[in-house]
Amino acid sequence: MNGMDISKILEYLPHRYPFLLIDRVLSCEPGKRLSALKNVTINEPFFQGHFPHHPVMPGVLIIEAMAQACAVLTFHTEQHRADERLIYYFAGIDNARFRKPVMPGDTLRLEVALDRHVRSIWKFTAQALVEDTEVASALASHGIVTRDALADLAVDELVELTGVPEARAQDLIMKARAHWFDEAPAGVAPAASAQQ
Repeated sequence: MNGMDISKILEYLPHRYPFLLIDRVLSCEPGKRLSALKNVTINEPFFQGHFPHHPVMPGVLIIEAMAQACAVLTFHTEQHRADERLIYYFAGIDNARFRKPVMPGDTLRLEVALDRHVRSIWKFTAQALVEDTEVASALASHGIVTRDALADLAVDELVELTGVPEARAQDLIMKARAHWFDEAPAGVAPAASAQQ
């Protein structure tokens, strides 16, 4: 597949402003690799505080932009669309390196390649470049879970699949069960009563 404009990207990612960090997909080979762009402007909300007199894109947001590129590749490969049935989690980041600051006016090119896919875990090599200079890189692991499967998972299975802490896994499973099965654990309203 060639590229994707923003309307197509929005079909694959649940993220919206101010947390959508991909503006265009240049190329996508399902099951292999993806190349995308993030245009970094002074209007980004994070520049108000990071740092007012020397604006630099936070490294964690560069990692997030790479993760979103991985998500587009995963969803496109699996022919999924972003909707309420799927949950896409970071399972891990390894060997993250930041080599140069990213400033307003830079165009961040995100290059991600699928290393392997086992069950619901996807592992990628990700790289961020400005022009042809690498500014960041990482090995990223992601988990994709349907809400139905989430409701049926045991806590330890969710922790293993996604890498989320045990307390967060318990909370997610309780909310999924409340939403899909109208079971109302303490503090969580079932879907039917939440809509009334």
